[in-house]
Amino acid sequence: MNATDRTPADLLRSALAADPGRPLITFYDDATGERVELSVATFANWVAKTSNLLQGELAAAPGDRVALLLPAHWQTAVWLLACASVGAIADVDGDPAAADVVVSGPDTLSAARACNGERVALALRPLGGRFPQTPEGFADYAVEVPSQGDRFVPFAPVDPEEPALIVAGREFSGAEVVERARAEASELGLIGPGSRILSGLSYETWDGLNAGLYAPLATGGSVVLCRNLGQLGEEALAKRIESERVSVTAR
Repeated sequence: MNATDRTPADLLRSALAADPGRPLITFYDDATGERVELSVATFANWVAKTSNLLQGELAAAPGDRVALLLPAHWQTAVWLLACASVGAIADVDGDPAAADVVVSGPDTLSAARACNGERVALALRPLGGRFPQTPEGFADYAVEVPSQGDRFVPFAPVDPEEPALIVAGREFSGAEVVERARAEASELGLIGPGSRILSGLSYETWDGLNAGLYAPLATGGSVVLCRNLGQLGEEALAKRIESERVSVTAR
Protein backbone atom coordinates (compact mmCIF):
# COMPACT_ATOMS: atom_id res chain seq x y z
CA MET A 1 0.00 0.00 0.00
CA ASN A 2 1.01 3.63 -0.43
CA ALA A 3 3.11 4.89 2.48
CA THR A 4 1.73 8.41 2.01
CA ASP A 5 -1.87 7.37 2.76
CA ARG A 6 -3.12 9.41 5.73
CA THR A 7 -6.85 8.65 5.91
CA PRO A 8 -9.01 5.54 5.46
CA ALA A 9 -10.28 7.07 2.21
CA ASP A 10 -6.66 7.27 1.02
CA LEU A 11 -6.25 3.56 1.77
CA LEU A 12 -9.26 2.74 -0.36
CA ARG A 13 -7.99 4.86 -3.27
CA SER A 14 -4.64 3.07 -3.14
CA ALA A 15 -6.33 -0.34 -3.02
CA LEU A 16 -8.42 0.61 -6.04
CA ALA A 17 -5.35 1.71 -7.98
CA ALA A 18 -3.38 -1.41 -7.07
CA ASP A 19 -5.86 -4.21 -7.76
CA PRO A 20 -9.52 -3.23 -8.24
CA GLY A 21 -10.69 -6.77 -8.99
CA ARG A 22 -9.47 -8.50 -5.85
CA PRO A 23 -11.92 -9.41 -3.08
CA LEU A 24 -12.04 -6.95 -0.19
CA ILE A 25 -15.06 -7.99 1.91
CA THR A 26 -16.86 -11.31 1.85
CA PHE A 27 -19.87 -11.00 4.15
CA TYR A 28 -21.83 -13.82 5.79
CA ASP A 29 -24.93 -13.59 7.97
CA ASP A 30 -25.28 -16.94 9.66
CA ALA A 31 -28.81 -16.14 10.83
CA THR A 32 -30.08 -15.80 7.25
CA GLY A 33 -27.59 -17.72 5.12
CA GLU A 34 -26.64 -14.59 3.20
CA ARG A 35 -23.26 -14.38 1.45
CA VAL A 36 -22.05 -11.32 -0.44
CA GLU A 37 -18.62 -10.78 -1.94
CA LEU A 38 -17.41 -7.30 -2.82
CA SER A 39 -14.30 -6.60 -4.85
CA VAL A 40 -12.33 -3.44 -4.16
CA ALA A 41 -13.97 -1.82 -7.20
CA THR A 42 -17.51 -2.76 -6.16
CA PHE A 43 -16.93 -1.64 -2.58
CA ALA A 44 -15.41 1.64 -3.77
CA ASN A 45 -18.45 2.25 -5.98
CA TRP A 46 -20.78 1.81 -3.00
CA VAL A 47 -18.57 4.18 -1.01
CA ALA A 48 -18.63 6.82 -3.76
CA LYS A 49 -22.42 6.68 -4.04
CA THR A 50 -22.86 6.79 -0.27
CA SER A 51 -20.40 9.69 0.02
CA ASN A 52 -22.39 11.64 -2.57
CA LEU A 53 -25.58 10.91 -0.63
CA LEU A 54 -23.96 11.99 2.63
CA GLN A 55 -22.43 15.19 1.27
CA GLY A 56 -25.23 16.12 -1.11
CA GLU A 57 -28.66 14.95 -0.01
CA LEU A 58 -27.82 14.84 3.72
CA ALA A 59 -25.65 18.01 3.66
CA ALA A 60 -22.96 16.52 5.90
CA ALA A 61 -19.76 18.57 6.15
CA PRO A 62 -16.31 17.93 7.62
CA GLY A 63 -16.57 17.69 11.40
CA ASP A 64 -20.24 16.71 11.42
CA ARG A 65 -21.06 13.71 13.56
CA VAL A 66 -22.71 10.67 11.97
CA ALA A 67 -24.07 8.16 14.49
CA LEU A 68 -23.85 4.65 13.02
CA LEU A 69 -26.36 2.39 14.79
CA LEU A 70 -25.39 -0.63 12.72
CA PRO A 71 -23.97 -4.13 13.27
CA ALA A 72 -20.84 -5.58 11.71
CA HIS A 73 -22.07 -5.66 8.11
CA TRP A 74 -20.69 -4.84 4.68
CA GLN A 75 -22.95 -1.81 4.43
CA THR A 76 -21.59 -0.52 7.74
CA ALA A 77 -18.09 -0.74 6.27
CA VAL A 78 -19.34 1.32 3.33
CA TRP A 79 -20.67 4.02 5.67
CA LEU A 80 -17.42 4.11 7.64
CA LEU A 81 -15.46 4.83 4.46
CA ALA A 82 -18.08 7.30 3.21
CA CYS A 83 -17.72 9.30 6.42
CA ALA A 84 -13.95 9.25 5.97
CA SER A 85 -14.34 10.44 2.37
CA VAL A 86 -16.52 13.40 3.35
CA GLY A 87 -14.56 14.25 6.50
CA ALA A 88 -17.48 13.53 8.81
CA ILE A 89 -16.93 11.78 12.13
CA ALA A 90 -18.20 8.19 12.19
CA ASP A 91 -19.59 7.71 15.71
CA VAL A 92 -20.08 3.96 16.08
CA ASP A 93 -23.09 3.20 18.27
CA GLY A 94 -23.07 6.89 19.16
CA ASP A 95 -25.78 9.00 20.76
CA PRO A 96 -28.29 9.96 18.04
CA ALA A 97 -29.36 13.04 20.02
CA ALA A 98 -25.81 14.42 19.71
CA ALA A 99 -25.46 13.58 16.00
CA ASP A 100 -26.00 15.64 12.87
CA VAL A 101 -26.96 12.51 10.93
CA VAL A 102 -28.05 9.09 12.16
CA VAL A 103 -27.78 5.88 10.15
CA SER A 104 -29.81 3.05 11.65
CA GLY A 105 -30.44 -0.60 11.09
CA PRO A 106 -33.96 -2.03 11.45
CA ASP A 107 -33.53 -2.88 15.13
CA THR A 108 -32.52 0.59 16.36
CA LEU A 109 -35.06 2.85 14.65
CA SER A 110 -36.72 3.91 17.91
CA ALA A 111 -33.44 5.07 19.40
CA ALA A 112 -32.44 6.76 16.11
CA ARG A 113 -35.49 9.03 16.25
CA ALA A 114 -33.70 11.04 18.96
CA CYS A 115 -31.61 12.61 16.17
CA ASN A 116 -32.91 16.05 15.17
CA GLY A 117 -30.91 15.97 11.95
CA GLU A 118 -31.12 13.73 8.90
CA ARG A 119 -32.07 10.10 9.44
CA VAL A 120 -31.26 7.18 7.17
CA ALA A 121 -32.53 3.62 7.63
CA LEU A 122 -30.89 0.44 6.32
CA ALA A 123 -33.01 -2.68 6.01
CA LEU A 124 -29.83 -4.84 5.98
CA ARG A 125 -31.61 -7.25 3.67
CA PRO A 126 -29.75 -9.53 1.24
CA LEU A 127 -28.29 -7.76 -1.80
CA GLY A 128 -28.88 -4.37 -0.19
CA GLY A 129 -32.67 -4.67 -0.47
CA ARG A 130 -35.06 -1.94 0.62
CA PHE A 131 -37.69 -1.91 3.36
CA PRO A 132 -41.13 -3.20 2.31
CA GLN A 133 -42.37 0.13 3.71
CA THR A 134 -40.01 3.04 4.45
CA PRO A 135 -39.90 3.74 8.21
CA GLU A 136 -41.60 7.02 9.07
CA GLY A 137 -39.16 9.87 9.49
CA PHE A 138 -36.32 8.14 7.65
CA ALA A 139 -34.88 7.99 4.16
CA ASP A 140 -34.48 4.39 2.92
CA TYR A 141 -30.81 3.97 2.00
CA ALA A 142 -31.60 1.31 -0.60
CA VAL A 143 -33.99 3.71 -2.36
CA GLU A 144 -31.73 6.77 -2.21
CA VAL A 145 -28.27 5.43 -2.96
CA PRO A 146 -28.60 3.84 -6.44
CA SER A 147 -29.16 7.17 -8.21
CA GLN A 148 -26.08 8.80 -6.66
CA GLY A 149 -22.98 9.46 -8.72
CA ASP A 150 -20.28 6.84 -9.17
CA ARG A 151 -17.47 9.33 -8.58
CA PHE A 152 -17.02 11.39 -5.45
CA VAL A 153 -15.12 14.63 -4.91
CA PRO A 154 -15.30 16.23 -1.45
CA PHE A 155 -16.31 19.87 -1.28
CA ALA A 156 -13.34 20.47 1.03
CA PRO A 157 -10.08 18.52 1.47
CA VAL A 158 -10.18 16.06 4.36
CA ASP A 159 -7.66 16.91 7.10
CA PRO A 160 -6.01 13.69 8.36
CA GLU A 161 -5.45 15.24 11.78
CA GLU A 162 -9.12 16.04 12.38
CA PRO A 163 -11.42 13.61 14.26
CA ALA A 164 -12.64 10.82 11.98
CA LEU A 165 -13.88 7.99 14.21
CA ILE A 166 -15.39 7.50 17.64
CA VAL A 167 -15.69 3.95 18.92
CA ALA A 168 -16.24 2.74 22.49
CA GLY A 169 -15.93 6.34 23.65
CA ARG A 170 -12.49 6.93 22.11
CA GLU A 171 -11.84 9.44 19.35
CA PHE A 172 -9.36 8.86 16.52
CA SER A 173 -8.16 11.14 13.75
CA GLY A 174 -7.99 9.76 10.23
CA ALA A 175 -4.21 9.53 10.53
CA GLU A 176 -4.50 7.62 13.82
CA VAL A 177 -6.86 5.09 12.23
CA VAL A 178 -4.37 4.44 9.44
CA GLU A 179 -1.35 4.32 11.75
CA ARG A 180 -2.98 1.92 14.22
CA ALA A 181 -4.34 -0.28 11.46
CA ARG A 182 -0.88 -0.66 9.97
CA ALA A 183 0.85 -1.10 13.32
CA GLU A 184 -1.56 -3.75 14.60
CA ALA A 185 -2.01 -5.71 11.35
CA SER A 186 0.93 -8.00 12.06
CA GLU A 187 -0.48 -8.76 15.52
CA LEU A 188 -3.62 -10.01 13.78
CA GLY A 189 -1.53 -12.14 11.43
CA LEU A 190 -2.04 -9.94 8.39
CA ILE A 191 1.42 -9.95 6.86
CA GLY A 192 0.75 -8.27 3.53
CA PRO A 193 -1.14 -8.53 0.23
CA GLY A 194 -3.17 -11.71 -0.06
CA SER A 195 -3.66 -12.19 3.67
CA ARG A 196 -7.25 -13.10 4.45
CA ILE A 197 -8.81 -12.74 7.90
CA LEU A 198 -12.12 -14.14 9.11
CA SER A 199 -13.69 -11.87 11.73
CA GLY A 200 -16.72 -12.53 13.87
CA LEU A 201 -16.03 -9.53 16.11
CA SER A 202 -18.51 -6.73 16.73
CA TYR A 203 -17.91 -3.35 15.10
CA GLU A 204 -18.56 -1.70 18.49
CA THR A 205 -14.88 -1.95 19.47
CA TRP A 206 -11.65 -0.81 17.84
CA ASP A 207 -10.46 -4.42 17.67
CA GLY A 208 -13.60 -5.40 15.76
CA LEU A 209 -13.32 -2.47 13.34
CA ASN A 210 -9.63 -3.12 12.77
CA ALA A 211 -9.96 -6.85 12.12
CA GLY A 212 -13.16 -6.41 10.17
CA LEU A 213 -12.13 -3.52 7.93
CA TYR A 214 -9.17 -1.22 8.56
CA ALA A 215 -6.25 -3.66 8.91
CA PRO A 216 -7.11 -5.70 5.79
CA LEU A 217 -7.59 -2.47 3.85
CA ALA A 218 -4.27 -1.08 5.10
CA THR A 219 -2.26 -4.16 4.16
CA GLY A 220 -3.73 -5.20 0.82
CA GLY A 221 -5.56 -8.07 2.46
CA SER A 222 -9.23 -9.01 2.64
CA VAL A 223 -11.79 -9.95 5.27
CA VAL A 224 -14.45 -12.61 5.62
CA LEU A 225 -16.85 -10.64 7.83
CA CYS A 226 -19.27 -12.87 9.72
CA ARG A 227 -22.41 -11.71 11.49
CA ASN A 228 -24.09 -14.12 13.93
CA LEU A 229 -21.07 -16.41 13.73
CA GLY A 230 -22.13 -18.08 16.97
CA GLN A 231 -24.92 -19.80 15.05
CA LEU A 232 -22.36 -21.64 12.92
CA GLY A 233 -21.03 -24.94 14.22
CA GLU A 234 -17.31 -25.65 14.48
CA GLU A 235 -17.36 -28.13 11.60
CA ALA A 236 -19.12 -25.65 9.30
CA LEU A 237 -16.70 -22.94 10.42
CA ALA A 238 -13.73 -25.12 9.57
CA LYS A 239 -15.19 -25.71 6.10
CA ARG A 240 -15.68 -21.97 5.61
CA ILE A 241 -12.11 -21.23 6.65
CA GLU A 242 -10.91 -23.77 4.10
CA SER A 243 -13.24 -22.76 1.25
CA GLU A 244 -12.57 -19.03 1.73
CA ARG A 245 -8.81 -19.59 2.01
CA VAL A 246 -8.66 -17.83 5.35
CA SER A 247 -5.18 -17.36 6.75
CA VAL A 248 -6.09 -16.03 10.21
CA THR A 249 -9.20 -15.64 12.38
CA ALA A 250 -10.43 -13.08 14.92
CA ARG A 251 -13.44 -14.12 16.96
